[in-house]
Amino acid sequence: MTNKLSWQQKIKRFFNWLIYRGDGKEPDYTLFVLLLVILILGLIFLASASSVISFDEHHDPYYLFKRQFFQGIFFGLILFAITSHVHYNFFKKNALFLLSVGIILLVLVFSGIGLELLGGRRWLNLFGYSFQPAEYVKIALIIYLAAWFDSRSNNIKSFKITFLPFLILLCLVVILILLQPDMGTASLLVALSITMYYLAGGQVGFLLSLTAIGSVIFYFLIKNSSYRAARLMVFLNPELDPQGIGYHINQAMLAIGSGGIFGRGLGHSRQKFNYLPEVAGDSIFAIIAEELGFIFTFLFLLLYFYFFYRILQLAFKAPDNFSKFFILGFFSLLIWQSFLNIMAMLGLIPLTGMPLPFISYGSSSLAMLLAGMGIIFNISKYRTHN
Repeated sequence: MTNKLSWQQKIKRFFNWLIYRGDGKEPDYTLFVLLLVILILGLIFLASASSVISFDEHHDPYYLFKRQFFQGIFFGLILFAITSHVHYNFFKKNALFLLSVGIILLVLVFSGIGLELLGGRRWLNLFGYSFQPAEYVKIALIIYLAAWFDSRSNNIKSFKITFLPFLILLCLVVILILLQPDMGTASLLVALSITMYYLAGGQVGFLLSLTAIGSVIFYFLIKNSSYRAARLMVFLNPELDPQGIGYHINQAMLAIGSGGIFGRGLGHSRQKFNYLPEVAGDSIFAIIAEELGFIFTFLFLLLYFYFFYRILQLAFKAPDNFSKFFILGFFSLLIWQSFLNIMAMLGLIPLTGMPLPFISYGSSSLAMLLAGMGIIFNISKYRTHN
């Protein structure tokens, strides 16, 4: 007769499986603990920021919180467990296949299973659940570029062998995302890819030329789109049309400013009462600053960026070039996305619609970030200790 496990024993067994050591090498447990702390804080912040909009739209103040937990964190931790158990070389060997799947998914967005929401076709409806392929492509592209730069490390500065194929691939992915349209994600992938190419030892002159050409292209994209041009005008003049195109950034800055030194208190935001748009998504940092104030928000950011720094440290202990390039790519993704989100909320750059990693609402983004963290965690088992 078998004894039934208590719920405490089940949780312990789950986490023992989640952080399985495999061949006996010690993974970076500190990084794992930091990840759990960030996830818990993110849920707390989301529960507060989304309570009003969840009740107004779904008659349940914890609706978005529960979706984030079950479809983002729970599913993401399963992906984390899988990717942390699989040796990272598996992803290197299957990099082309993984990216090809991502490109196919981007194309399927424009098919019958694509969903049109918020003025764009960026989601797929899979078995009743919405999924954003661009979030998968971010991780798949990092894997592919890491493998690509590793295989061409001796010719990394070659235009014909390395840079030209890299440029063609990047253009293909970016064009598919711009067609959705999603200029924020397209800009992020360009910045991420250029950063990876540079850190892999690429030719700086090629990057300067690409940056110049890209700037011209994005200028025309902004010029020929009224809402993008409006965002730029608001950035240059925040007081322009505060009840219209300038409403979002003005409300965000009002939320941050009203937080003061110590904040209004967790759960006591006023801007979340249908004043500030996207309180659970792109604007969640403004709600955090309003409720926690300058001191506690600063402490949170210290923890947040120390978590990123801990990831970066692994790059210097990576066992080979592929793992090193993957860590640098994933680190670049987190840094670029975080800075673009926070700087936009502070009015330092135009609004980009960029979520805050591990914090903003978005199950697709969170699940794929946790899958990427699983690969990072697996690499940490083989890190050198110099």
